[in-house]
Order: sequence, then structure tokens, then C-alpha cells
Amino acid sequence: MIALRQVTLQRGTQTLLEGAELTLHAGHKAGIVGANGAGKSSLFSLLLGSLAPDRGEVEMSGGQRIAHMAQDVAALTRPIVDYVLDGDRELRETEAALARAQEQGEAHREAELHGAIEALDGYSAPARAAQLLIGLGFTQADLERPLSDFSGGWRMRVNLARTLFMPSDLLLLDEPTNHLDLDALLWLEQWLTRYPGTLLLISHDRDFLDAVCDHIVHFDRRSLVLYRGNYSLFERTRAEKLALQQAEAAKQQARRAEIEQFVARFRAKATKARQAQSRLKMLERMGDIAVAHADSPFHFTIPSSDKTSHPLLVLDEARLGYRDESGSEPGGEKVQLDGVKVSLLPGQRIGLLGPNGAGKSTLIKSLTGDLPLLAGKRIPGEHLAIGYFAQHQLESLDLTSTPFQHVLRLSPTASDQAIRNFLGGFGFHGDTVFAEVGSFSGGEKARLALSLVAWQKPNLLLLDEPTNHLDLEMREALTEALASFEGTVIIVSHDRHLLRATVDEFWCVADHRVEPFDGDLEDYRAWLKARLEGVRREARADKAERQAESAAPKEDRKAARRAAAELREKLRPLKKARDRAEQAMEKVQGELATVEEALGDAELYTDPARKAELTERLARQGELKSRLDTLEAEWLAAEEELEAMEAELQENGA
Repeated sequence: MIALRQVTLQRGTQTLLEGAELTLHAGHKAGIVGANGAGKSSLFSLLLGSLAPDRGEVEMSGGQRIAHMAQDVAALTRPIVDYVLDGDRELRETEAALARAQEQGEAHREAELHGAIEALDGYSAPARAAQLLIGLGFTQADLERPLSDFSGGWRMRVNLARTLFMPSDLLLLDEPTNHLDLDALLWLEQWLTRYPGTLLLISHDRDFLDAVCDHIVHFDRRSLVLYRGNYSLFERTRAEKLALQQAEAAKQQARRAEIEQFVARFRAKATKARQAQSRLKMLERMGDIAVAHADSPFHFTIPSSDKTSHPLLVLDEARLGYRDESGSEPGGEKVQLDGVKVSLLPGQRIGLLGPNGAGKSTLIKSLTGDLPLLAGKRIPGEHLAIGYFAQHQLESLDLTSTPFQHVLRLSPTASDQAIRNFLGGFGFHGDTVFAEVGSFSGGEKARLALSLVAWQKPNLLLLDEPTNHLDLEMREALTEALASFEGTVIIVSHDRHLLRATVDEFWCVADHRVEPFDGDLEDYRAWLKARLEGVRREARADKAERQAESAAPKEDRKAARRAAAELREKLRPLKKARDRAEQAMEKVQGELATVEEALGDAELYTDPARKAELTERLARQGELKSRLDTLEAEWLAAEEELEAMEAELQENGA
């Protein structure tokens, strides 16, 4: 059991909790929600003992094993599967003791420790660790790669796998879905529903909270309010409570009118696609959602360009991917999508689905024109106006400038009041519009980047994971703004609520193709499951075939040896390609380290005379990171093919 008794907690001059009461029983799965800065992460610190209440008591059942996901991951040289296994400290200590007993020849002690490892389920530990990593999007070949090989987002996935691997009675997860794509999120959702212990989960993903949680803890005016049920039930219950408060009545009526207009706009389209039908069902409860968020600080629209084209943008027989400067790819190209033929029309609302790494972001970058086509044509309409949002744009914000200055640069003749009114809808009120961006949190930077997209009145919105770093209130405001946007929208997102509310059709990006997906998000879940089962069947068939070949009579073995000799000849160019990619990676890593060391100079951010230098170095950092990602993919592809062919050689007895 977890109990907070009359807890008061202050951080600096801010009171986060005042006389708060909360009781959670073993096995509860509770979502922790509330405004940014309300104290959600501080609650975790109280439970971990790293923070003491100013008044009151925190009571917890004795002997609870707590697993907590750290937000920062060091760049280590250990293989990622070993890093995950290190999460079980008792197992690692027992294994070390066994190694010492074996060295010293203590047979009796060795037998005891083997029994202890078995009791800890230690012999299945490597397989369990690998299963967690693969579920979160890693490949079998990734497991032995060092943690330092991976980017920050992928390191967070490794850290999440390590946390899930830890033996625990209480699991504390703070925004675990950040950096996950939809496939990995669906896998994590299923894993957490099966978790037998007590779970406390901080998340801004309503569908994730709905699927996993049976209680909601709401930070409400320095108190903690416990609601039974999932997030949707919490919204309805809170809406009923707010409806009793006279001060909120006017806001509720206005928001209900907005929702009714939104439903009316799309009701006529509901028969066109199954997505629209499920979306209409979701809209039926948006009245409650609107009331539950009536006190949100975010209310904005995304105006569309006055002019449009028909079609807006066309890709004709396009080949999408990257130029291969290292020469390790045949033809000098790394192709991700081929034969792409799409025509974007005014008013289309498209959600992109597909496995991780299949090319969703590549498609969006190609649509923007930032990534040149390898072949085919990109034909923009005469009045095409693109609004593009991706996470890397947060890095390109001018950290020494203010939100006001960012907008003023886009429109020098805009009035001060118009800019302040506009930024107010994105939560930048009062003096915040004149605060330096360098002091902002990730969520504030994301809101600013979105506001700059909206200010430019696009008629084609391309959004790549727009909800990362956004809290629930801002996500709801973005959902409503996109619903009323008159232009064309293409979205990549793991936020299923956003997809259901804002898109009318899905495209599937998989197997080097872009094709319409006939179904909704539940159908996509089933498609993923069937795809995974197909991969497993193929693996079982390959294994059976190899076993049959190993049992072949002697006369067939000569032919097998000849085939192995031919296979060895094929290995040579693959090894050369792998070595070239590895050498190129080392060169890029060295240059990236030099650039990042230079970016560590504090004066670079404060000296106005060095602003151009800062911009140049940030751009070069982005180019090098992108280049490194491409080289890593090339190296990994060559390594996987080499491993497969070497395994085949071994089976042939070569």
C-alpha cells in the first residue's frame, strides 16, 4: 500500500501539495495527470525517498522493490542486452559470486549459487532481456552493439527495457512513451497490462492511459484527487463536477458549440470510410472532454492560406531515400521507398502508419522538398504553402531570442498586440513572450515551434510526431485546432486520440511502398500482429529447412560444400561494404565530437557577434547526426547480411 497523509510539499517558493491525501493499494495501475509543473515528478521523488515532505507522512508497505525509469542515460560501452541485464542487481551479484566459486573450486558453494540463479529465473534472463529490447523496436543484430552507438531517443528505449526488466513490486514510469513509435507503444501497452505489481504512470497519451490504468490521480489545486477507472471515465467525472460550478458555465457552452459544429462538419462524411465512423463515435464524447478541459490555458486555431491549388502536391513514380557518399550501397543510393505515386488534394486528412524505420519520416521530408528525390518527379502546386513540424526543429530555434522576436521576424509589420494575442493561445502570456527561448522546457519549445508553423498560414500541414513533449491540455488544443483546419494534413503520430480525431484516411508505409490502408487503428493493430506472426512462421520454416539440409545424405553434402564456396565469394564485397561504412562512421563521429565540443562554449550562446557561428555549428551538428544515422543503418544492413551468410556457411560445414 502507498499512503500520503496530510502531505505538504514546497519547491522553492511554489507550493505543490498542501495537506494532500492519497491511498493506493497493491496491484493498482494509476495514471498521474495534471498541469506541467504541478508536481507529478516530485511525487515520484517522494516515493523514492529522494525528497522529503515539508509536512505530513508518506507511508509505504515494507519490502517493496521499486523500479524507476531514469530520464538520463550515460553513453556506455556495454552491449545493450548486458545493460538491460544489469538492471537485476541481485542476479548480477549472484552470477559474480558463482564465477568466484568456480575459480576457487568451491563445489558446494557453486551448487548453492546455481540453485540461487535458478530461483531468480536467471537462466532465462538473456532471452527475457532480448524480448524486451526487440519489443521496443531493436533488431537481433542490435543486441550486442554498445549503448554508445545509439542516439538519445534509442538510449531511452534501452533504459525503458532495463526498467521493465528489473524485478519490482512497484513500477514508476515518467513519460515512457516519449521517443516510441506506434508499434513500440502498442507493445508496451500490452506488457504493462500484464504487469502484476503496482504501477504509477505519468503520461500525456489518453489512449495509453485508457488501456493501462484502472485509477487516475489528478493534481488539482495543490491536492491529489483519486478517480476510479481509466482516463476517459476521469474526464467524464471531472466534467460533471465542473458543470456544477457556475463560474465555468459560460466556457462550457462555448466549447460545446465548437464541438457541435465540428461534428456537423464531418457527419456527412461518416459513410465514406470506416475511419470516419470510429471518429464520429469519438466525437460523441468530445463534449465531456471539452468541459473537462474548459480551464485549459491553450486555445488557438491554425489559419489556412487564402489560396490553394488542385492538386496541392504530386509525387510521380518517386524513389525516396538518401545518397550514399561512402559508396557502400549498390548504385550509390539507400532506397527506402520506391514507385511512390501520390497526389495530395485540398482538404485531405491522412495518417501515416507503418513499422519503425519503414520510411514515414523520409516520405514527409521528401514531400517538403528538404530531401531530394532519388528518381521521379515532385510537382508542387502554384499556391502550395507548406507548414512542417518535426522534433529537430526545436533545435533550430534561436535560444537567445524570445517568442515575440521569432514571430516578428516572420512578419515585421505585424502589430505587437496581434503577436501577443496569437502567442497567448499557445500558452505564452504576459512577460513569457519576452523570455529567452534558451530557458524554456522541451514542451514550451515544442509549443513555440508549432506556433511558428501556424502563424505562416499553410495549406499543407506535415506533422512528424507533433505531440512529443506536449502535455494533455496542449494535445487537446492541438487536436481541436487541427479538426478546424481547412487545409490538407499529413500526420505521423503515436497519439491515437489525435489520429482518430483529425484524419479521415490512413496510408501504410511498409516494404518500400506507400499504399492506402483499408481500416482503422484497431485493424492496424491486427495487421501488425499478423505481420509478426508471418515473420515467425518464416523463421520456423527456415530453421526446419536448415535442419533438413543438415540431415541430407553424403552425396548431397558435396553440393552443399560447393554452394558454401560460392557463398564465401559473395562474402567479400559485403565485408568491404561493412568496413567502408565503419570507417566512414568513425570519421563522422570524430567530426561530430569536434562540433559538439565547440557547441559547449557558453559564450557562443551569449555573444551576439557569434550568432552566425552558432547557427552554422548547429546546422552542421544536424547534418552530421543525420549522416551518422544513415551510415549506422548501412553498417547494420551489411552486418546482418554477413551474419546470415556466415551462419549458412557454418550449417554447410564450411
